[in-house]
Amino acid sequence: MLLSLPALHLQTSEHHPLLQLPHGRLGPWCSPTGSPAPLSCETGCGEGSWILVCRLLVPTQVSLLSMEEDIDTRKINNSFLRDHSYATEADIISTVEFNHTGELLATGDKGGRVVIFQREQESKNQVHRRGEYNVYSTFQSHEPEFDYLKSLEIEEKINKIRWLPQQNAAYFLLSTNDKTVKLWKVSERDKRPEGYNLKDEEGRLRDPATITTLRVPVLRPMDLMVEATPRRVFANAHTYHINSISVNSDYETYMSADDLRINLWNFEITNQSFNIVDIKPANMEELTEVITAAEFHPHHCNTFVYSSSKGTIRLCDMRASALCDRHTKFFEEPEDPSNRSFFSEIISSISDVKFSHSGRYIMTRDYLTVKVWDLNMENRPIETYQVHDYLRSKLCSLYENDCIFDKFECVWNGSDSVIMTGSYNNFFRMFDRNTKRDVTLEASRENSKPRAILKPRKVCVGGKRRKDEISVDSLDFSKKILHTAWHPSENIIAVAATNNLYIFQDKVN
Repeated sequence: MLLSLPALHLQTSEHHPLLQLPHGRLGPWCSPTGSPAPLSCETGCGEGSWILVCRLLVPTQVSLLSMEEDIDTRKINNSFLRDHSYATEADIISTVEFNHTGELLATGDKGGRVVIFQREQESKNQVHRRGEYNVYSTFQSHEPEFDYLKSLEIEEKINKIRWLPQQNAAYFLLSTNDKTVKLWKVSERDKRPEGYNLKDEEGRLRDPATITTLRVPVLRPMDLMVEATPRRVFANAHTYHINSISVNSDYETYMSADDLRINLWNFEITNQSFNIVDIKPANMEELTEVITAAEFHPHHCNTFVYSSSKGTIRLCDMRASALCDRHTKFFEEPEDPSNRSFFSEIISSISDVKFSHSGRYIMTRDYLTVKVWDLNMENRPIETYQVHDYLRSKLCSLYENDCIFDKFECVWNGSDSVIMTGSYNNFFRMFDRNTKRDVTLEASRENSKPRAILKPRKVCVGGKRRKDEISVDSLDFSKKILHTAWHPSENIIAVAATNNLYIFQDKVN
C-alpha cells in the first residue's frame, strides 16, 4: 500500500523507498553512515545472574469476559499460560513501558488494547515474589478507523505508551496509534454511594409521590474496581504516521513525531498544537530522509533530539527558534568505505533514540549496532556495540523477507551503566558499559519455568559448532524481541515476544 502523499505518484514496487513498510514506517534512504569495526567484548555481563520471575500473556477481551470477576489475578495468568492457541495478530505486543516508580508496567498491542500490570507486594513470608507482576487493568485504547478523504485505513495498533509522573492517587498515561494520541486516567474505586433519594438501589428513578422522607447518602465499601477513563484526545494534527511521543520535563507539554513533522502539545489544549520541526520539502521528489524517533531531554524542557533514516541525530533547542528546522547539534559518524554495501543505507537507519537518565548521553539503535553518543562530541559515538554482527552475511535474505526493516528498541538501566536491546530467535542483548562485557539471553516458552536461571546463549558463525551454541542458519527470524523495558531503579526487565511478556530480575543470593 502506497503512502498517501500530496502530488506524489509512485510506481508499485515491493521495495520502493517510499512504500509504506511494516508498522507504518517509511522505507530505506541513502546514508553516508557505515558500520564501524566490531567492538571486542567478552561474555560475562550478568552471566548466570538473571532469573525468570514470571511469564504473562496479554489477555484477550474474550478471555477476560469469560472469567468470573472474583477469580484471583494469579489464576487468570495461569489459565493464560495453559492455552497458547488463542493468540492472534491483534494480541501481539507493540510497546512496553514502566511507570516512573516501576510499580506499574503497561503494554500495548496491535488490537488497540492497553494492559497494565501491577507489581506484587512483598512480604516477609513471600520474599520469593520480588519482581512479580499481575494484571491490574485492561482497556481498549484505540479502535480501527477509516479516513474517507484519503481512502486510508487507520490501524488501532498502539505505537507508544508514555507514563506521566504520579501527582495523586490516580495514574495518567499517553497512548497513541498512527494518528491519534489519548490521555488516560487510571484510578481505583473501593466505595460506592448508597441511599439516594430519587433513585432506588438498582439505579432506577423513583416516583416523587412515594418519597416521604429525606435520606443522606452514605459511602459503602465495595470490591476494588480499577477504572480507565479517557481525559483528552489529541487528534487531526498528523498527516503521516506517529512513531514517537515524549513527555516534557515541565510535565505541561509533550511532543508527537511522525515521519516528516514534530508537534508540541499542551496537555490542557486538544484542538491546537505547535509544529516545531518540519522537514517536508516543497517537492516530494527531493525527499531524502524521514524522522524515525524523537525524545525530550530528561531535565531541560527546551531541548529535544530526533533521529533520521540516514543514521543522523539532531539536537534542537526551542529557545533559539519557534520552528526548530535548524538544529543546534548534528551527530553523524563518517562512513567507512570498506563497509559500504548495497544495504548500507537501509541498516544505517536509526530505529530508536534514548537520552540517558543523566541527560549526558544519547543512545541510538540501528539494525546491527547500538551506539552511545556524548552530547559534547558530534563527529562519532564514544561507544559502539555489535548486537548481531553475524547477520551481516544474511542481509540479502533478510531483505527479501522484510526483516531488515524491523524496528528494534533500546533501553538504559537505572544507573546508565548497562544497555539492553533485542534480536532474533527471541534473543536479547545486554552490554555493560563499565566492564565492556556483553551477554545474550533468550526469552522462550520452552525454558519459562519461574525462578529459572537464564543461561547465556552463543551463536556459531563458522562450520564447527559447540554443544551449547546455536548455528546462525537455524535462527528463527519470526521470533524477535523488538520491545523491551527496564525498571527505573531496580534490575527488573520486561521483554515482549509476540503476545508473551517475560519479566526477569537479577538473582539475589
